[in-house]
Amino acid sequence: MSIFHNLYRGLQDTCFIWRKEMMQVIKDEGVIIFFIVVPLVYPLLYSWIYNNEQVREVPVCVVDQSHSQLSRQFIRMCDASPDVHVKFYAQDLDEAKSLVSRQLVKGVYLIPSTFEADTYGLRQGTVSVYCDMSLMLAYKAIFQTAQAVTMQMGSRLTTKLGGHYTKREEVIAARPLDYDDVPLFSPAGGYGSSILPAVLMLILQQTLVLGIGLSAGTARDENPYRMLIPIGDMRYNHVFPIVLGKALCYFMIFMVMGAWLAAGVPSMFHFPQLATWQSLLQFMLPYTLACIFFGMMVSCTVKYRENVMLLVVFVSVPLLFLTGVSWPQNNIPSYWQGVSWLFPSTFGARAYIRLNSMGADFYDILPEYRILWIQALCYFVLTLAVYRFQIHQSRQHALERLKFLKHNREAHLSEKE
Repeated sequence: MSIFHNLYRGLQDTCFIWRKEMMQVIKDEGVIIFFIVVPLVYPLLYSWIYNNEQVREVPVCVVDQSHSQLSRQFIRMCDASPDVHVKFYAQDLDEAKSLVSRQLVKGVYLIPSTFEADTYGLRQGTVSVYCDMSLMLAYKAIFQTAQAVTMQMGSRLTTKLGGHYTKREEVIAARPLDYDDVPLFSPAGGYGSSILPAVLMLILQQTLVLGIGLSAGTARDENPYRMLIPIGDMRYNHVFPIVLGKALCYFMIFMVMGAWLAAGVPSMFHFPQLATWQSLLQFMLPYTLACIFFGMMVSCTVKYRENVMLLVVFVSVPLLFLTGVSWPQNNIPSYWQGVSWLFPSTFGARAYIRLNSMGADFYDILPEYRILWIQALCYFVLTLAVYRFQIHQSRQHALERLKFLKHNREAHLSEKE
């Protein structure tokens, strides 16, 4: 009978803490922003910025020292491409550099004076390409356009000098080995479809850590001893109901936010969606729990509300690189790969991309799926340990307070006598 009574009492305490945590979330504007507003708006902003997938009409400057028919053909073909727009002509390279420094153009095509003579004289003609490397997408557009145009012009010259009799012979001579360029797992071949799915998973983790950290900071601010666990409330004497009640509050909110990030945003912006809803649900359950318990553990180290924002802002970009999406995973040093295993976003982003963008079966992400469950369990145990330590500290403060009050009362009574 006592077992059922303890279970019933534990359930009551869990529901009380869940209700109190939910009320605190609703009342705290900062937590509302990071739990609801940021997950709703931030992905839309990112996805809208990269919705075009590729950079088009990048402005370039041309330094044509050849002034020949072949150089003008090269310029026309570059300008006709969708990626490059010839905006300025410069007399020399110094003038072109000044245009780049003023950000009027993103690159320079330098055509030497011997361009046509070298090409028709069976010597290799050259075109120098100078790019502003501050934006990799612009560099890619400028360089690949010049490369494609020179290859196409070279193929035409090859057919003219080959002495072929039929059009078919010219086509085979210009391109003896045909191929189709198909971007894998990114139909548009753009930045958004390849990177933003990982960003969505990272947003879920970061907003959870921010919101839970702010909530913990508020609890410390309301406690005169800056303790995370209130002193004197008997319903906060057991660690299990505390952790479950708080986690249930966060899980209920991020059931909705997780569905929005994993399915709503990709559908709205037409990102690849190859996973079934059953697979996404199976994957999102351990990932959300791992993020929740990770955030609760981190929140125990937060003494002031502002600290968690500084921490999350500092690690956001490194965590994106450590996922192995924007930077090849095999090129990440083993030390940093070990550090990345501490964060749920590392395995969450990899599993989500393989599942939703690459069309992998659920069994293909079983290693990441198991690791996420292990992380959820480990961070749950660590959270229990840290909260137990907080309860012990709260009791110590309460005992010290009682001793102080008792000592003052005895001193006051002795003075009266």
